[in-house]
This record gives sequence, structure tokens and C-alpha cells, in this order.
Amino acid sequence: MNIRKVTVLGAGNLGAQIAFRVAYHGFDTTSYDISDEALQGARGRFESIADNYAKDLPGVSKEDARKAFDHLTQTSDLAEAVKDADLIIEAVPEHLALKQETYSKIKDLLKPDAIVVSNSSTLLPSDMAEYTGRPEKFMSYHFANAIHVMNIVETMPHPGTSAETREAVIAFAPQMGMVPVILEKEQPGYVINSLLVPWLVNGAELWVKGVATIESIDGVAAVITQSNNASFAPFRMFDFVGFGVAQALFSQSPDPVAQEFARRLKEDFIDKGKLGVETREGFYHYDEQGNATGLTDAAKAAYPDCEG
Repeated sequence: MNIRKVTVLGAGNLGAQIAFRVAYHGFDTTSYDISDEALQGARGRFESIADNYAKDLPGVSKEDARKAFDHLTQTSDLAEAVKDADLIIEAVPEHLALKQETYSKIKDLLKPDAIVVSNSSTLLPSDMAEYTGRPEKFMSYHFANAIHVMNIVETMPHPGTSAETREAVIAFAPQMGMVPVILEKEQPGYVINSLLVPWLVNGAELWVKGVATIESIDGVAAVITQSNNASFAPFRMFDFVGFGVAQALFSQSPDPVAQEFARRLKEDFIDKGKLGVETREGFYHYDEQGNATGLTDAAKAAYPDCEG
């Protein structure tokens, strides 16, 4: 299948990055979200993404990055967004029921040969496939955060995904400057999170149980990995990934320590509009360039011990 028109459902932090990436590589791209207010927020994200391309990618100027806008359209009309798309990339929040509902809404609006993929980082495609009305043309397509520099995308089929769909989705990745990570079968956590989550869980547990402060945990991580990069320090990574994804992940665990961490994220950060790097405040404060400038008060707060 020749993919030329792409629609991204959801224009949050990662959805906006995906839409911009596809448009930057010259494909007709539609970015959908549920309201004009949400679209307005996405416009600000697109501007920031263009700045990041110019700042982080050698040889890319702000003018070069802004050429993506020539191929990018925004809409809050769902039917209009998907009707002509060859590929629909679902990037709505990480809640199974919401994703299933989204697929149910679009299944009768698509072209017969349209492919649907989910950007889910934790959910299995087999739990969503039947809701698309075209399970053979559905699979997972998980982008890492900061995709302009971490340009990998995990491609994971479910048992009913056709070979043609899988081949088309994998082939499209390099066309938008991404490197496909090819999974042969379903795996909770995919490859990235199967490697990363235990690192983050152990860091969260040390904090929740009062064993060490965030500053100490991230400091040790920097020494172990010989890096100050947020990719390696657990609480910098939580900020980087975003608290919505982290809270959804930890809230699904029956472990009391995980539940306590999810509660802290929701009550002390998410409910107060502190979502990590995206809002320039999470466990750390961040300047306009995305550099951490120190721990937030919430990150320094003392909690009753939770031994689990």
C-alpha cells in the first residue's frame, strides 16, 4: 500500500510530535483533537517542536523545520479527519476503554483499505483490534518520546494482523525518518518498556519507601550510566515521558507501592497541572530550553513510609 495521507488522532504531547514528524517528511497530515481549545494548545506544541528540530538536529534551521506546516492541517471534525486517510495513527490517552471507543467511532468512516495503528505504550493490540472493524488492518505503532532525536518506532502485530498490513507499516517508518523496531508477536511493555520499566519501578519504589531522595536516586543513576541525560535518571525520565503515561502504568499494578506512587503522581502533580517537561514542572523545574533547574517542592515533600 502506498501511504500518502496520514491522520493522527490526539494532539497531546506525543500526538503532536508524531503529526509534525510525518508532515516534516512531506506527507499530507491531519492532526485531530476533540475541540478547538485542544487544537489551540496543539498549535503551541507544534511551534515548540519546530524550535526543538532547529535546536537539536544538525543542519536544520527554524525555516527548514517550519516547512512541516505546509503539509499539516488541524481539525476537530472526526469524520473529516479520517475520511481520506491511508494511515490513521491513534494517539489518544492511554486508557483501553477510550481507545476502544475511538475505534468504534471511526470504523464506518474509513476508506476500505485504510490501515489503523495504535501508539499505545502498554496495551496489546489484540485487546483493541475488534473495535476497529478491520482487525487484519490493525497493529501497534509505538513512538518513543522526543521522536526527532529518539527516532525509533515499535511495530507490534496481533495474531490477526495481515502480512500486507505489517509490511506496509514497517516500510512507512523510514519514509518519515524513523527506525522500526520489529516485534514478531505481542509482548506487554513491547521492547522499550520491557527494558525501561523495571528501572523506573525500582527508582519509584526507593522513593515511595523513603529509602532515598529523588536527588540521590537520580544522582546514582547518572554515575552508573555515566550520563546526566534524562533518559537514564528515573525521575528525570518520568518527567520526560509525562505523568499521564506513568500514572496509567502504575495504577494498573496491584502492588501497594505502585498504587502509592500513582496516587502521588495524580494528587500532587497531575491534578495541579504539573505533567513533567511538557508543563516545565514535574519532579524538576525546567527552563525554556528544557533543562532541569532543580527539584520542585512536591518532589522534596516527605511522605509517611510505605513499605508495601
